[in-house]
Amino acid sequence: MQNTKIDRWLIDSLMDIDFYKISMLQAFYHAAEFRLVNVQWKFACRNQEGLDLTVLIPEIQRQLEHLCTLSFTDEELDYLSKMHFIKPDFIEFLRIFKLNMKFIHLHSDGENINLRFDGPLLHVSLLEIYALSIISELHTFINCGGFDLFVARERLADKIKLLKEEKDLTGLTFIDFGTRRRASKAWQEEVLGTLKSEFPNEFLGTSCVHFARKLDLPAMGTMAHEWFQSWQAVTRLADAQKAALEGWVREYRGRLGIALTDCYSMDSFMRDFNDPYFGKLYDGLRHDSGCPFEWGEKAISLYHTMEIDPLSKTLVFSDSLDFPRMIEIWKRFRGRIKVSFGIGTNLMNDVGNRPLSIVIKMVTVNGKPVAKISDEPGKSMCEDLGYLQYLASQYGIDPSIVKVSK
Repeated sequence: MQNTKIDRWLIDSLMDIDFYKISMLQAFYHAAEFRLVNVQWKFACRNQEGLDLTVLIPEIQRQLEHLCTLSFTDEELDYLSKMHFIKPDFIEFLRIFKLNMKFIHLHSDGENINLRFDGPLLHVSLLEIYALSIISELHTFINCGGFDLFVARERLADKIKLLKEEKDLTGLTFIDFGTRRRASKAWQEEVLGTLKSEFPNEFLGTSCVHFARKLDLPAMGTMAHEWFQSWQAVTRLADAQKAALEGWVREYRGRLGIALTDCYSMDSFMRDFNDPYFGKLYDGLRHDSGCPFEWGEKAISLYHTMEIDPLSKTLVFSDSLDFPRMIEIWKRFRGRIKVSFGIGTNLMNDVGNRPLSIVIKMVTVNGKPVAKISDEPGKSMCEDLGYLQYLASQYGIDPSIVKVSK
């Protein structure tokens, strides 16, 4: 009989989370628009074919129950408080912060997991990364029976060799974005230690706050889709993207200045961003869907239109990257604009198994649907076709091409 229980807690610190979740939570905490907002998040697996994920449910439940017993420690809060953009009042909010199982709804749906978070935005937002990390690692050890460390190390060595064969890596930098889809927490730590040693100039840091603190690496991250989606419910829909960009400026005053472009498509983003006010305050843009080469050319053109030197800005690429793709993009844009790369699954779950392509996305705010319309149709996520079509019409996208997620 398959063993569906493991002998350790997969999350034993609330710091074991992507940095952008902390920075976005602070922005939500300080924005009066979100004080009384209730949200719902939904889990989806994009490559479930042939897998019965329901065998993971009892252990997911047990791991989440343990997660809800954790608090931030004084030492962890001291670490966060040394970041000059993290505010004292938010630190005090985190001091009393705890997650709650009453906001978590988990059951089977055929051979799939039906997992939703439903509750106050400030109290459920962080659940996303913890749950994804738990599900990904349970898949590794329950569905796949673990992984061969020799194979994992060999594949990492191949990546390192490929990059070092380039000799001159001027202008190439990359970041670990793999916490949510890691094969295991222990493997993520080993990879980070190796990259820190092998690429002291090119490897910039990690999205995982726990390992940033433990391994003396910079904690890095940008805003995410939920920041843009949530504004759909608290302002005029056609103004939601501009409101999100302005709300981030209000909180961080130009710090953490990489703007995500694909909640409503790159073309609509360019229309809303085409103002030197945003162009100069934001340090750059992040790509997360669609053709990276077309997107990069559009970004460079946008900066030229605003009479901003592209070499003063950074493009962060983070869409399903591997090392050959990273090198290809870097060679296309080097010398024209600064580039950096966030690599997730290929870095932290290339161990010989089939990794899950899993996400948890916001689907309602105050009972109303919200959505993103990605530059890649398969990444869009919404449960209300009428709303999705209306959203598309507000942002200059053909409503007939959008579809709700399954």
